[in-house]
Amino acid sequence: MTRPSELKLILASQSPRRRQLLEAAGFEFEVKPADDSVERVVTERGLCSNCSPEELVLESAFVKARAVAAEYRAGLVLGADTVAHCKSEILGKPVDRDHAERMLRLMSGTSHQVLTGVCLWHRPSNIYTSHLERTSLRMDELSVEQLDKILDSDAWIGKAGAFGYQDGLDWLHIEKGLESNVLGLPVERLELWISELVQKVNSNDN
Repeated sequence: MTRPSELKLILASQSPRRRQLLEAAGFEFEVKPADDSVERVVTERGLCSNCSPEELVLESAFVKARAVAAEYRAGLVLGADTVAHCKSEILGKPVDRDHAERMLRLMSGTSHQVLTGVCLWHRPSNIYTSHLERTSLRMDELSVEQLDKILDSDAWIGKAGAFGYQDGLDWLHIEKGLESNVLGLPVERLELWISELVQKVNSNDN
């Protein structure tokens, strides 16, 4: 019988924030990011097929976990993807300053959501589970001076929605949901999700 404590956890992500969240929560794991081409293909396919933001993060997490799982004989692979979603628009990582400014103007003075898709993939059974976590935030209306300061800082680079909640932003407030989800991984849910997957694997073995 497989038990959660016996499984090697593999984080299929190069995100330092996801790594920090897992470490702070006491998980033991190793890091093996999916190849850059995997994430690029998922993003392009998702946008081209008009995926909903929920479908996009779930698919991306699934493909990342599957790609890394193929490299292991045993273990539990964790794939994840996070996007911001505002006014029916998916807000991934900005490609340049102008893109970041457009995102921030879109969210200024409004509520938006941060969605994280998580896929847990067990090896060698290839049984997996997918989960979606949602957090609602509200952004204060940003003045021209605030917007320029944010953009000049380059703090938006590499961050979904052009912001990093971990930067202690006083103009961004959680309305409902987990702070960890905004940072990229709802670690409070992981123990339950892993236990549920292990039960599924054990049921399949019997």
